[in-house]
Amino acid sequence: MVAPALLFAGVMIVFPFGYAVWLSLCEVALGQPPRLNGGANYARLAADPDFWNGLRLTLWLYAISLVAQLVIGTWLGLLLARTRRARGLIRTILVSPFMLPPVVIGMMAIVILDPSFGIANWILAQLGLPPRLWLSDPDTVILTVAAIDTWQWTPFVALIVMGGYLSLPGEVFEAAEVDGARGWQRFRRLTLPLLGPTLVTAAVLRSVDLLRFFDVIYITTQGGPGTASTTLNILAYRRGFEFFDIGYASAIMVTLSALVFGSVLVFARLRRAVTW
Repeated sequence: MVAPALLFAGVMIVFPFGYAVWLSLCEVALGQPPRLNGGANYARLAADPDFWNGLRLTLWLYAISLVAQLVIGTWLGLLLARTRRARGLIRTILVSPFMLPPVVIGMMAIVILDPSFGIANWILAQLGLPPRLWLSDPDTVILTVAAIDTWQWTPFVALIVMGGYLSLPGEVFEAAEVDGARGWQRFRRLTLPLLGPTLVTAAVLRSVDLLRFFDVIYITTQGGPGTASTTLNILAYRRGFEFFDIGYASAIMVTLSALVFGSVLVFARLRRAVTW
């Protein structure tokens, strides 16, 4: 009965990953069969400043976006769980951002953040603040991309938190209220610990997406200005499809995959630790 599922997993997951690992151990030239070169591609990674820059940017973008989405998403989810009126309409509105294709999100960001006629700089001008080169300034481009992703995916976290909160036993909160727990004290000592497994689940789902974040970055900046937003995904794409260095690009992606798997394992252990 499980044979079709195992076959599908093998064809769609195990084989492509295994093939990428094999390519990462080869020197690949167009029109020629791959030639094994051992760990030469991984040795290049260790000595490549572009790789270390891409790793730093990937982790920086991941950390900023994940923290922002968990914090804002938790607040929004709890607020939505306490909303009684028009909850269905609000849920529909919240679903809208992460249902949009990445191409649409990227093009919207380009228009809104355009330094000449974008509404973002218009708002700054109304506040008496100088305009910003949101996607062209090396100092702010990662923060800008993180803000775009946070806008799109915070509602997803909020819906997960709302579902987790609504499934919690109400008797516990009633007992805490009788004991005099109020506001921040009840949130810190009761709500947050009980939401631990839910938050870890949200963190796992967002971690997988954030560490392989590609589409919006490529649409808005293509890794620029310079290499200021060249994450590992963008770097691998350039090396593989612009310079046709397939072996080295595969080594980058295998390293990124190991990073994704490692983060999932860490959160899996954390989830077991916070399960109540």
